[in-house]
Amino acid sequence: MSTLNEHIAIPRDPHSQDDLDFDFLRKEGIRHIEQLGSKLWTDYNVHDPGITMLEVLSYAITDLGNRINLPIEDLMTRKDVGLEGQFYKVAEILPSAPTSASDYRKLMIDIVGIKNAWLKKEEVTLYADLKNQQLSYSPITAPDVKAHQKTSFNLKGLYRFLVETEHGDKVLGEDLRKAIFKAFHKHRNLCEDLVEVEVVETVPVSVCANIEIAPEADEELIHAQITVALEDYMAPSPRFHSLKEMIEKGYGTAEIFEGPVLSHGFLDPAELEASKLRKEVRLSDIINIIMGINGVKVVKEISLGHCDENDGKGDTSWVICIPENKKPKLCSKTTLNFFKGILPVNVNKSQAVQYRQDILKSRQDQDAKAGIDKFPDMPKGTYGEWSAYSSIQHDFPETYGISDKGLPYQLGMQRRALAKQLKGYLLFFDQILASYFKHLGKVSDLLSLDQNPQMTYFTQAVKDIKGVEGLFKDPSMLEDEERLTKTLLGALDDPIVRRNEIMDHLMARFAENFGNYAFLMKLLYGKSTDEIVLQNKLEFLKDYEEISKNRGDAFDYYDQPKSELWYDHQVVPEPEALKKANVSGAQKRIARLIGIKNYQRRNLSNPAVEIYKYAHTDGEDVFRWRIRDNDGHILLSATTSYTSYNKAGQEMYFAILKVIETQETAIRYLLDPEHKLYRLFDTAIEVGAFHFHKAASSDKYSFDIVNPNIESESDPEYIIAKQYHFHQDKKTVVEAALNLIDFLKRKFTEEGIFLVEHILLRPGEDDGKYAEKWASESKSFTKGKFLPFCTDDYDSCKLIDPYSFRVSVILPGFTYRFANKDFRNYLENVIREELPAHIVAKICWIGYREGEEPAHPQEDVENPEEPLKKENQLVRFEKAYKEFLFELTDIHKRKDKIPSMNKYNETLNEMIASLNGLHTIYPTGRLYDCTDEDEDLDGKLIIGKTNLGTL
Repeated sequence: MSTLNEHIAIPRDPHSQDDLDFDFLRKEGIRHIEQLGSKLWTDYNVHDPGITMLEVLSYAITDLGNRINLPIEDLMTRKDVGLEGQFYKVAEILPSAPTSASDYRKLMIDIVGIKNAWLKKEEVTLYADLKNQQLSYSPITAPDVKAHQKTSFNLKGLYRFLVETEHGDKVLGEDLRKAIFKAFHKHRNLCEDLVEVEVVETVPVSVCANIEIAPEADEELIHAQITVALEDYMAPSPRFHSLKEMIEKGYGTAEIFEGPVLSHGFLDPAELEASKLRKEVRLSDIINIIMGINGVKVVKEISLGHCDENDGKGDTSWVICIPENKKPKLCSKTTLNFFKGILPVNVNKSQAVQYRQDILKSRQDQDAKAGIDKFPDMPKGTYGEWSAYSSIQHDFPETYGISDKGLPYQLGMQRRALAKQLKGYLLFFDQILASYFKHLGKVSDLLSLDQNPQMTYFTQAVKDIKGVEGLFKDPSMLEDEERLTKTLLGALDDPIVRRNEIMDHLMARFAENFGNYAFLMKLLYGKSTDEIVLQNKLEFLKDYEEISKNRGDAFDYYDQPKSELWYDHQVVPEPEALKKANVSGAQKRIARLIGIKNYQRRNLSNPAVEIYKYAHTDGEDVFRWRIRDNDGHILLSATTSYTSYNKAGQEMYFAILKVIETQETAIRYLLDPEHKLYRLFDTAIEVGAFHFHKAASSDKYSFDIVNPNIESESDPEYIIAKQYHFHQDKKTVVEAALNLIDFLKRKFTEEGIFLVEHILLRPGEDDGKYAEKWASESKSFTKGKFLPFCTDDYDSCKLIDPYSFRVSVILPGFTYRFANKDFRNYLENVIREELPAHIVAKICWIGYREGEEPAHPQEDVENPEEPLKKENQLVRFEKAYKEFLFELTDIHKRKDKIPSMNKYNETLNEMIASLNGLHTIYPTGRLYDCTDEDEDLDGKLIIGKTNLGTL
């Protein structure tokens, strides 16, 4: 039978267990000996010293294998820390943000005071005038617009909640309303919004029944049980369950923790589905419910009907249909009569009510316990000295003379020398094994996101050998483990490369990959790429809890302080603060995938960089650049004037690149008295791109940034930047250089990302009576503008709806990476891949730094020789977006409807105007025919190859 179609799978446990099998290791060792030395050595019996050594080594390997096979929680446990930070907890990594209607229902039912909730689509209709390309909330009535020139559509992504309160309120209290809005907006899906919350309307239903019960039955208890059962049938309410109960129901861990984490326990998906609004009440269902109560013998008579003032006894209907978005309710006119045999039974109504309250109270008490111990405990690892190693020489028979007892004195010097030679020979194997054991003890550090190891290869000195000092050329290494490691393994170790591989392993566990990103970064950052990408991977994994489960979340605009809507600083926040930033999950994830250090909404047009006019040379402007720290102090400045704005920017990025390419460890050697660089640093020295030098007129020090590719210091292009500041001594100037590298690598950024949801840009509706009242007070109502919906001829216009599931992604087009066309293409692809599949994105690369707008010739002006500056699209957009966000959150707090709507529409109109004016800026280039192979292609626009289409 053919096996071509058989599935190939990776086994769950690929371990062969051969490292634990002493007999296998011994036989495998002899097999290798036979292959390598059968012509010289044919005696493989147990008495042979070589076989003895093989057996000892095999035993040591089994010891290592046993430790490798320890539970992973034991290997990852660190002393005094345990497993903290080593693994994501269940509550962090398994749940997800709410995405479905069921998820949002769970979220609302978890609010104290809400018994049940139902998410409904909100129908907001827009009418389109295709002829004039205008939208309106009102039908198009213009006489010049024919029927085929107008249409309408409903906005998608808008919802309202119908809720049932625990006390059966007919009007929703303001506190509960706010709680629901806050809960929804905290977990709002991208391009979706909550319009309104209201109490669900009820349809009273009466049930009248004559029921025969068993002679020994408690009629009051049965009355209470039937009443509760019928109430559950009319409007079932899902109940909270404990983790244990959910497991007993047969749900697996992944199913239990699917969706958002609730504070009161878990909701059974089947019960939640069954608690949807009922569309009909069936008499047959009610009969089955009553017959299912213990003690009921037969339902003699029963009727079902609408409960109104005219008839509270019901009618003979078998089915009562319930209008959409309403729920049936068992009305007070319901009558239950009980019989024991042919004799009627009087029911003590107060006792029946007490029984009913007891049943409901018991449920509440059980639900209250469901929220306790919601998550399984993290495994408790056992810490051990897994790297501890004892020499294999202790396992040899004493006749070999290498044990602690040594050899008898009378055997002579030659015999002792031979034993010492054997010790030295065996120390080679000891050192290999000791290194393996040491690596095992470092697993918890290498695989931890909290660690930043400077080395990734490890070893340790084998000290428990008598006379070991005599086996080392430099016995001091026995006490200096770091130096021993560098001496033995330093040539093999490249910490950046190895840690990148470790990060790749960790990311592969989440099916994430940075391969294409790393390749593209190599083209931009050269030899410093590995370190930059390593930091990007580490930040990505540290934020994975957030960017995984909340990847489809939008930002929360409801009732927010201004600091949560707009970040007023350029400094990159601390990692934990940044992770909690109030921006969409898509922004966070995209930013981490491409290494954007700060993804908060802020003024990207006002970074730490400044390119400015320096002077006039022969009537022409020249430019210089400088970089400031977070406190406004100048850290680095240009030393040359450039004839164009673009050239100044290119040279600035070149200087930054040279700074971050310089290894920090090399700079630190300048302060290490034992390093040769320390001894060479007298008056001047060059390390990487840093040229340290002493002032000619004082004992102070400074440094320049130089081009390492230029050897001659007299070359005018040798110095590319300066820090115009002198430091008191060598230590201070070296620390300043390290601070500059740290700032440019980890804190400096011009990059950022804005994601604008079009659904939030819909105008406020003008209620006619309010607008009329407003106008009567001699005040005008501000109409909100709509987004443009199509620029094609209306006969072929397909994309009419500009709001539903659409976003605009705004990025600064002037930064080093964002000005690179290859990086732009890559980032645009990442954006489209990471946004939810149903969302369409318009991507714009816009603007310049504030105050740096290039001039362009302007026609029809009084002085045509004086060029006018272009409007900075980025500055205008940032100002409009910031004010719009503030108004969007404030409008929910105001009581005065029309004045509030007026101000909202004013900010909205400016926001839309700024958004409509955005046009992508492209890197400077010239047209080039790709058939000419002698030209350098960099910066060229290739005919037929380069995409210049607007987005």
